[in-house]
Amino acid sequence: MAIAVDRSTTKIAPFLYVITAVSAIPGFLYGYNTGIISGALLPITSEFHLGHQMQEIVASSILVGAVIGALSCGTISERIGRKRTIMTVACVFCAGSLASSISPSPHLLALSRILLGFAVGGSSQVTPVYIAELAPPKQRGRLVITFNLSIAVGILVANIVGFTLQDVWSWRWMIAAAVVPAIILLLCMLGMPESPRWLAAHGKLAAADRIVTDLETRVEREIGHPLPAPEPVIHRPPHKVGRYSQIFGPEYLPRTVMLSLFHLLQAFGLYGFIAWMPTFLIKQGISITSSLGYTFGMALVAPFGGLVCLSFADKFERKWQIVGAALAIAAAGLVFAASRNPLIIVPAGGFELLSAAVLSFNFHAYQSELFPTRIRVQAIGFVYSWSRVSAAFSAFVVAWVLGNYGAPAVFLLFTASMLLVALAIATLGPLTKQRSLETLSP
Repeated sequence: MAIAVDRSTTKIAPFLYVITAVSAIPGFLYGYNTGIISGALLPITSEFHLGHQMQEIVASSILVGAVIGALSCGTISERIGRKRTIMTVACVFCAGSLASSISPSPHLLALSRILLGFAVGGSSQVTPVYIAELAPPKQRGRLVITFNLSIAVGILVANIVGFTLQDVWSWRWMIAAAVVPAIILLLCMLGMPESPRWLAAHGKLAAADRIVTDLETRVEREIGHPLPAPEPVIHRPPHKVGRYSQIFGPEYLPRTVMLSLFHLLQAFGLYGFIAWMPTFLIKQGISITSSLGYTFGMALVAPFGGLVCLSFADKFERKWQIVGAALAIAAAGLVFAASRNPLIIVPAGGFELLSAAVLSFNFHAYQSELFPTRIRVQAIGFVYSWSRVSAAFSAFVVAWVLGNYGAPAVFLLFTASMLLVALAIATLGPLTKQRSLETLSP
């Protein structure tokens, strides 16, 4: 079966933009729900009179749920399909947001944010795969990056909301507001097609063929000429259920190990820097107010990383874009740590966040290309869960190093982790430029 969106064409059909725009909503929810805690934690602490330990529990509870969501949504997606899984995630977003906004105690708030984390972890795995399985090879990077750009927009909106609303009760409205885009996502997904690759992998060839025929017709009508012949691929018998054991088989074990190391290290070096940026600024003698202002200013740069990526996403090998971004993060981090001059700190921090966006946007597209349909979401969920584990434990490591050796030592750790990220991808990462998913992962 030839999938229309895998035909060799440089023009993106409008319907693919529609699918990507709808799929960007869970990305926005991901970014918003992850970023809102930085602004909401202060009023939450004031209302519940939280101690340091309870603050850590509330702040990190979403990471626990994200690990559960990343690991379990692969199996869910394999069984019920990409579309239904995204719709399920939208319902969980609604439930988690409402439960968080009305929580009468910090313990119930932490539990409800675990539920939100489940949706965050699930959406971050299933949605990019859904887009990648519909996108043509020459535009796959740009379309998946558009989804990831919505994550940056969500984080930016969360920062704006958190920066402007600081009264005690505002945090409940901050969190409850996420219900609106979640409901919009649920309604929009009703009109979206299921992934024909998932249908074909489960032996539902007639349903897959109907969707493919419709997509081919739309593409040819929208681009104004017939599609060329599809790239020859190796077809394998349908697999009714993808199994985790296949992730560790001889074909895909090197990729599993490479991406697991990547996520373990990038979460420590990348998100550690972002999460601890205000603390580093304060440690370097900058006031709390100025620190928050600088952080907010640097956060404005992140969405531009997506726009930068869109300009060259499919022109260069994705692995080398990731390697280059990791090296840039390491270099900017050292400059950031060595200076106390705001005229140097703000540009260095902004460049670091810009490079972080390039890395983050690219790895979502890259990991979606490295596993076959039957285990794609399961494999991505497994490797990505290491980033959540790393993020959960890195806070304790960073706090200990910061307290005993100061900010420069922490930045050296972050730099080392990003150098190892570059080394892992450069030596073990396969090339994916303009190759079909079936050719990359038969």
